[in-house]
Amino acid sequence: MRNEHQVLFNQVRTYRDDILSAVEDVSEHQSEIIPEHFNNNIRWNLGHIYLDQFLWIETLTKEYSSTTEAFNKWFGFGTAPSNFTAETPNFEELKELLKQQPTEIENCYGDVLTKEFPPIEMGMYTIEQVLIRTIFHEGMHLQAIWDIKKHL
Repeated sequence: MRNEHQVLFNQVRTYRDDILSAVEDVSEHQSEIIPEHFNNNIRWNLGHIYLDQFLWIETLTKEYSSTTEAFNKWFGFGTAPSNFTAETPNFEELKELLKQQPTEIENCYGDVLTKEFPPIEMGMYTIEQVLIRTIFHEGMHLQAIWDIKKHL
């Protein structure tokens, strides 16, 4: 892996640590609360962040998994906690999945970050470009989590 890719993965991990730090003091019960004027809760935001990174990679590579399919039903665009089922990962499970995800992505895709695929939305054609986009997306959801916490 090239040095600049290590910088990218350091950023992915750092921003992910920011997400996990933001929910460190949140209880399972608090993660389920949907404050007035909000559409989702902290648990949904965590699942959505986890899904988003894999979903964009899958959209680019066309390598689909049953995990992403299930997560899309619970945490995909336009879903809400009302879509949760008994199989939906709980708050603690989501935190653990989020913690592991950067290493999983690095292990699976670290050597092919600049491999070119047919372009997708916004002209992205490499996993490297997708990861940059998902970092931005996580920042938006970090703000949503902070906003929800203000109303708990």
